[in-house]
This record gives sequence, structure tokens and C-alpha cells, in this order.
Amino acid sequence: MKKALFLLLLSAPFFLFFSRKKQNPETGGNDSVHYAHEKHFKNIRQLTFGADNAEAYWSFDGKNVCFQSNNSAWGLQCDQIFYMPVTGMDLSHGEKPKRVSTGDGRTTCAFFMPDGKSILYASTHLGGKECPREVERKPGGKYLWPIYDSYDIFVADLNGKIIKQLTNSPGYDAEATISPKKDKIVFTSMRHGDLDLYTMDMNGKNVKQITHELGYDGGAFFSPDGTKIVFRASRFTTDEEKKEYVENLKQGLVAPTSMEIFVCNVDGSDLKQVTHLGKANWAPFYHPSGKKIIFSSNHKGKRGFQFNLFMINEDGSALEQISHDTVFDSFPMFSPDGKKIVFSSNRNNGGTHNTNLFVADWVD
Repeated sequence: MKKALFLLLLSAPFFLFFSRKKQNPETGGNDSVHYAHEKHFKNIRQLTFGADNAEAYWSFDGKNVCFQSNNSAWGLQCDQIFYMPVTGMDLSHGEKPKRVSTGDGRTTCAFFMPDGKSILYASTHLGGKECPREVERKPGGKYLWPIYDSYDIFVADLNGKIIKQLTNSPGYDAEATISPKKDKIVFTSMRHGDLDLYTMDMNGKNVKQITHELGYDGGAFFSPDGTKIVFRASRFTTDEEKKEYVENLKQGLVAPTSMEIFVCNVDGSDLKQVTHLGKANWAPFYHPSGKKIIFSSNHKGKRGFQFNLFMINEDGSALEQISHDTVFDSFPMFSPDGKKIVFSSNRNNGGTHNTNLFVADWVD
């Protein structure tokens, strides 16, 4: 929600089920892997084929990605965590990635540990083996994300054996990512009544709250030098908006349709709002330079579910559109060496609802 959300990420993006047959702007045919004007992508490859696959994040050595999927062909009822090498595996011909989650409950937001031999992720499996109930969307009503209070953060080895439970407090704990310095984890928690950001040591100790303003703070990532954090957040300008947020939160729900991108120091100081675009701006990640941020947004879409990748300077200037899919692109992450990018997209899905993972060489 990753997931993220969705973002996530959050068990899965609320936009994933929106898709339709589209025309390739380069050839006039159906679907596209690489759209016109996507000048920053080169040698783009599709990694997954079918179902909803999201929140793919690189291992520290740049050889593997972990991700969440609900692929029914793999016997899944809701999102579970997998990993795969970026090269050498072809899922289009029946190969299956390695599952590292338990298979019980719902999972989200996986991230490789620095040793490359284990993965942290959030899971509801201690709350029950069944997939937790999804929120029913009412016609004409706002889309709402469920914030399951049974989510906790775990570390498992690559064979799926849980090594450690990092959180054990009442309420939602998820959306964890690791600093490039390999010393800190940032995550979202509701342990004090609101969805705020916290940091902790790699062993789950020394937990510190770093955001305090009312609103949802999540999907956080560290800057390349590990000194800053970028995240998505909802903020409110009226008492009615605040009241709606609080009432939804009491029911374990969040409306993710209005979010902006923020940055702060690792200790929460020097908090700054980067985007002022309106609608939903989320899934941010620092460019390898540490001076720009790539993120997903629907601010230019005529329909609420049309998301593309954009890049912006850390000071909020020089907004640039990066991707040009007509439905959904999100969860961008640069490889540790800055040479590649992985992201999720509805492109090339044959007119289905599928969201797949794509990797490309990055061209500045």
C-alpha cells in the first residue's frame, strides 16, 4: 500500500481494479509496454503476467525484487509476499516466484533486509488465517482503504520461516521500509490513535514517533543518503474534513483520494510539503540524486483512476510527467545503483483488470 497501499500501499491499491482496452499510441494496436514520450525508460520488460502485482522493491544488491500478489493461479485469495530475480525467471511460461509469507491472512509492504537473506513485511495472520474482509464500495461513495488493526511487521527468511516479530502493539503497524544506511526502519502505526510515521532500529527497538499532525502519514521511504524521509499524507483545511477523517478512522478506514507528498528529516524536523496538486499524490521515492522525487498522481487525469508517474524537485519545482499509461502507473522504485526502475502498471494487460510489474533502464 506497500500498498503500500496500494500504497498502498495498505493491502492493495484501490485503483487496481480499474482497467480498460486501450490503443497503443505508437502503433495503433491494443495495449503497450512502452508508451510514446516515456523518454526516461529504456529496455522495458514485463516481470509478472496476470492478477494484481504491486509494491515491488529491490534487494540491496539489485538482483531481486520482493512484491505482493493476489494471483489466484498461485492458490491465493488475497495478497501474499513473493520474491524473484530480476533476470533469469520467466513468469509468462509458468514459472512461479518464491512465496515468503505464511499464506494466512493478508500481507503488504515487503522490503528486503540488508543481508539479502530475509524480508520484512506486514501481515494480519496473527488475527486469523482467513483474508480479512474488504470494504464494500457503495455506489457514488468515496473509496475507503481498510486499516486492519491486526497488521504487524515480521521478518522471514527466504524460505518463509518467520525469524522475528518487529511490532507487537495494538492497532495497525505496516508500510515499513529500510534506510540505505541499513540502520533504521520507517513505518506507519496507529499505536497512539492516528496514522503517523515512526522509526525503529533494525531489531524493532528504539521506536520514535516522527510525525504528529492529524491525518494519514504513510508510504515512507528514506533519501539515498538516509538523512531524510519522503511520504504521502492527508491534511485538512476544514473542521468537516477533520471530523470525517476521525470518524472513518474509528471504523478502521481511510479515504485516500486526497493526499500530497511531504519530506522531513529522519527525526521529523524540517517538515515540508512538496506537492500542491490536489487529488491523490502518493507512492513517492527519491531519485538517485537525492534532489528529486518520483511519485504517482491522478491530478492530470480526467478520471479519478488515471494515474501516471511524475517527478518533481524536492522544493516543489520543475514538475515532469514520466509515464503515459492511460489507466494506472505507480509504486516506482530506483535500483540501489540508480540504473534501473521498477514499477506497477495496468499497461499491456489485454483489457483485463490486471496490474503487473515492469522494470526498465533509467535514462536521466
